[in-house]
Amino acid sequence: MEALRESFMHLTFQMSTYKRATLDEEDLVDSTSDDIYPSSPMQVTLLHGRGPTCWPDRTQRERRLLFLLCIVSVGLFISLITTGVFYKQTHPGLCLTEPCINVASSVMESLDRSVDPCHDFYNFACGGWVKNNPLPEGKSRWGPFSNLWEHNMLAMKHLLENTTMKGLSKAEEKAQRYYQACMNEAKIDKLGAKPLQELISQIGGWALTEPWDKDNFQEVLRMVSASYRTSPFFTVFVSTDSRNSSSNIIQVDQSSLGLPSRDYYLNKTANEKYLTAYLDFLVELGVLLGGSKETSQALMQEIVDFETTLANITVPQEERRDEELIYHKMEAKDLKTLVPAVEWIPYLTEVFAPVPLNDTEPVVVYAKEYLQKVSDLIIKTNKSLLNNYMIMKVVRKMVSILDQRFQDAEQRFLEVMYGTKKSCTPRWKLCVSDTDSALGFALGAMFVKATFTEDSKAIAEDMVAEIKWAFEDSLKYVSWMDSETKKAAKEKADAIYNMVGYPEFIMNTTKLDKVFNDFEVVSDFYFQNVMQYYNFSARVTADQLRKTPNRNQWSMTPPTVNAYYNPTKNEMVLPAGILQAPFYRRSWPKALNFGGIGVVMGHELTHAFDDQGREYDKDGNLRSWWKNSSVEAFKKQTQCMVEQYGNYSINKEPLNGRHTLGENIADNGGLKAAYKAYVNWIKKNGEEATLPALGMTNHQLFFVGFAQVWCSVRTPESSHEGVITDPHSPSRFRVIGTISNSHEFSKHFGCKADSAMNPKHKCELW
Repeated sequence: MEALRESFMHLTFQMSTYKRATLDEEDLVDSTSDDIYPSSPMQVTLLHGRGPTCWPDRTQRERRLLFLLCIVSVGLFISLITTGVFYKQTHPGLCLTEPCINVASSVMESLDRSVDPCHDFYNFACGGWVKNNPLPEGKSRWGPFSNLWEHNMLAMKHLLENTTMKGLSKAEEKAQRYYQACMNEAKIDKLGAKPLQELISQIGGWALTEPWDKDNFQEVLRMVSASYRTSPFFTVFVSTDSRNSSSNIIQVDQSSLGLPSRDYYLNKTANEKYLTAYLDFLVELGVLLGGSKETSQALMQEIVDFETTLANITVPQEERRDEELIYHKMEAKDLKTLVPAVEWIPYLTEVFAPVPLNDTEPVVVYAKEYLQKVSDLIIKTNKSLLNNYMIMKVVRKMVSILDQRFQDAEQRFLEVMYGTKKSCTPRWKLCVSDTDSALGFALGAMFVKATFTEDSKAIAEDMVAEIKWAFEDSLKYVSWMDSETKKAAKEKADAIYNMVGYPEFIMNTTKLDKVFNDFEVVSDFYFQNVMQYYNFSARVTADQLRKTPNRNQWSMTPPTVNAYYNPTKNEMVLPAGILQAPFYRRSWPKALNFGGIGVVMGHELTHAFDDQGREYDKDGNLRSWWKNSSVEAFKKQTQCMVEQYGNYSINKEPLNGRHTLGENIADNGGLKAAYKAYVNWIKKNGEEATLPALGMTNHQLFFVGFAQVWCSVRTPESSHEGVITDPHSPSRFRVIGTISNSHEFSKHFGCKADSAMNPKHKCELW
C-alpha cells in the first residue's frame, strides 16, 4: 500500500508538471485566490513534504474523494500514454539522417511549387528539374534514365581500363581487349575505309565504284544475312514458339528501314528535312568508300526511292498488336510458295549453319501479306538496285566501327534527325556501349562484383513479392472480368518468374568462360573483332534452334538501366543497372522506393495482362484462355485508354493511343499495384518518418517520387521521332495520364472533382 501511494504521488506530480508545461502562463489558476480550484491534497503533501501520516486525519468523504482522484489520475495517465503511442505511430516525426536530408533536397529542387499539383502534376513535380537541366551537348533527350546510364558507363569504363585487376576470367579479359581495340583510334584511322571496301569486294562488289552486272542476288542475300547479320527485305531469327513455349523455332518477320519509321518516307512534306539529311548522309558514305559524288548521288537516290516503296508495304506497328491474328505456322517448303523470290532452303541452311535443315523445318511467319508483297517487289526490281540496297544495309551497320570521317558523317545526320547540338562524344562512351553489346555478360560480371550488393537483390525480390500480392489482391475487385478468368489470371500472376540483378551463370567463372569460348578477340584490330562477334552471334543463334528456351538467358545485360517482361517465358527481369537511385536506395523512405522501382516492377508485371501479354497463358503459350465475355469487356475498358492518350499531343502532334496501348496499360497498372503495396507495407510496419522541409505526407511523396523518375527534356525532333516510333507515351503523359486515373492521388492531394488531374471519368483496368 505504501508503494502504491508513492506511485500515485509520483503520477500526480508528473500530471501537474505536464499541465503546467502545456498551458500559457496567464491561464494558470492562482490557488490562493479562492476555493474554486483548491489545491490537490496529494500535491500539497508532495510539495510541502508531509507524509502519509496525514491520511487518518481525513474525513470519510475526503478519503473517498482522494481515492477517486487517484483513480481518475491513473486513467488519465494511461489514456495519455496510449494517445502518445498512437500519435508516435501515425506522426513518426522527421527523418533527419544524411540520406533523407540529401534526397529531400533533391526532391525539392525538382519541384515547381508555383504550379497547382491538381492542375498539372508533371510540371509541379518536374518544373524545377526541367529548369535546372538544359539538354547536354550532343543529347537529344535527357532524364534520370540517361543520367544513371552515364553513371553506369563511367563505372564500366574504369573496370575495362583497369588491366591490373587480379583474378579476371578469360571472358572478362576478352571484354577488356575488345574495349582496348575499340579505343585504338590511331590503328582505326590508319586503316580508314579499307576493311569495309575489302568486305564489299568479298561480297561481290557494287555499282558505286565499278561496272556491275551480275546475277548473284541469292548468294549476296545469304551472305549479308548470315555473315553480317543484316536484314535487307525481311528478318529471320530464332525465338520461342508462341504456341509451344517449350521449343525455339525459326521466325520470319518484316524488316526495319533506314529511317526509324515508315512515316518518314510516306509523309514527305512534314519530313522533308529528315529525308534530305538521310540522302546527304548516304551520298557522303558513298564518296568515303571511293565513289564519285555524281555516281553516289544517283545510286543513293535510287536506294531512298526503293526504301520508300518498302515503307508503303510495311505494316504499321499498331496494326500488329493482336499476335493471335498475325501468327502463321508453316513448314520451310511453304515459304517458297509464299515468297518465291527467295531460295529458302539454301538461305536458311546458310543463316543457321551448322545446324542441318530440310524442307519440313517448322517456321513461324508474322508478316504474311508483307512477305507476299516484298517477293513481288524483288522480282520486278532491277537486280543492280537490289544489290546496291543489300550492300548499303551492310555499310550502314559498319559506319560506327570505321574511322573518324565516317563518325563525323553520321554525327551530321543525327544532328538533323534528332536535333542534337554538335558535340564531340568521347570515344570511350562509344566503346563502353559497344563492349556491353558484344560481351555484356562478361562486362556485367565485373560490374556486378564492383557495384551490386546481394542484399539489394534480396530486398528487390521482396518488393516484387509485395507488388505481386497487391496486383493479385486487386483482381478480386475487377468488376468486368468473370470469376473463372480471374482465377486463371491469378494463377498466371503467381507463375511469373522473377529475375533480379543478373543471371547466375555470370558469377561462375567456368560457365561464363564457356559461353564466350568461341568468341575470339584480338588486340588492336577492332573491325576484325566486330566481324568475329557477328560470326559468334550467328552460331549462338543457330545453337538455340529446336532447344527448350533457357530460363537463364537474359535479353538485357546487368548494367542496363531498364527492365522487361517476356510473355513466352512469363518472366520479368530487373537488371542490376536500374536498382539504383533515383529508382531505389536502401536508405530512402519506402514511399520513394515504391514510387520508383516499385512502379517499374508493377509496370513489368502488368505487361502480362496488357493487350498483347494477356493473350499468353501462365506457361507462356499463345492461346485463348479468357472467356469471350471477358475479352469483349477488356477491349471495351482499353478503348477508354486508347481515346484518353489519343487526345494528348506534343508540339501539336497527337499521340497514337492504339500504338502506345500496351505501355499505357502497364503504366496505370504499375502505379496502382505499387501504391497498394506501399499502403500494405505501412499496415505491417507503421508510418515511416517524413522527409524534412517538403511539407509532404509520405503518400504524397510516393506520387512525387513516381513522377520525378520521368522528368525529362527533349528536342522537338526527338519528340517527333518518339511520337512516330515509341510504344511508350512521352514522359509528361506517362505521368499525367496515370495520375489522372488514380483516385488515391486525388484523395491525397485534395484535388477537386473535375480538376485537370481529377477528371470525373477515369480509365480503369487492373
